[in-house]
Amino acid sequence: MIDTHSHIYLPLFRDDLDEVLQRASDANITDIFMPAIDFDSLPQMDDMHHPDIRFHKMAGVHPCEVDGSQGDPEMKLAGLASSDEIIAIGETGLDYYWSKEHIDEQKRSLRSHCNVARELKKPVILHNRDSTADLLDIITDEQDGRLSGIWHCFNGTPDEAKRALDLNFHLGIGGVVTFKNAGVDKVVKNLPVSHLLLETDAPYLAPDPKRGKRNEPSFMKYTAQKLAGLHGLTVDELDRITSQNAFRLFGLQ
Repeated sequence: MIDTHSHIYLPLFRDDLDEVLQRASDANITDIFMPAIDFDSLPQMDDMHHPDIRFHKMAGVHPCEVDGSQGDPEMKLAGLASSDEIIAIGETGLDYYWSKEHIDEQKRSLRSHCNVARELKKPVILHNRDSTADLLDIITDEQDGRLSGIWHCFNGTPDEAKRALDLNFHLGIGGVVTFKNAGVDKVVKNLPVSHLLLETDAPYLAPDPKRGKRNEPSFMKYTAQKLAGLHGLTVDELDRITSQNAFRLFGLQ
């Protein structure tokens, strides 16, 4: 299985990283995709090693880190992301839950990330919290046929999902789909599995029955079991389809 969104490089994993990665390997995790929080994330990603897991880096600035003090990140981002080892741009997006003080700066940052993604022909990874309408409006405006990517931690409505799919975006399905009262499962079961991806968002949003604990890649099996059941597939079938989706989107073998 492929964890397409994991902050496994964060200090929260420092004390038992080897054990966490071994549990991931034992759970058949073969690839871990690491979205950045800021530019300091990239050196931390260099410490990720396991003989049976491939690690993939992304470059970007999370919207919660955008406060106007960084200026326009586009030039620095373009320079970093031009490296072949950077397979995607992000995570970027909008977050109105934690702060509404820097909305304009968040929007400018998102557009800058889209510019870099288009020019480098790499997917862009979208974070969204309490900002769906603005997020989709900006992506609609920025989509010129060259933009692709993932709405990470999808928890939208059927209409919002359709709009994202029409914009050439995949939907990242994480632990929230297992939450009993979230309602995400009711939407996801009617979405085309050809555009769904598995993710953890570790260390956040651990799925049931691990809800409330520090999330880690090995817990993705619970999300996979839930998603497979929603679509009438075996876990192996879902693994094959979502893995193919990921490799196709990121242009990997």
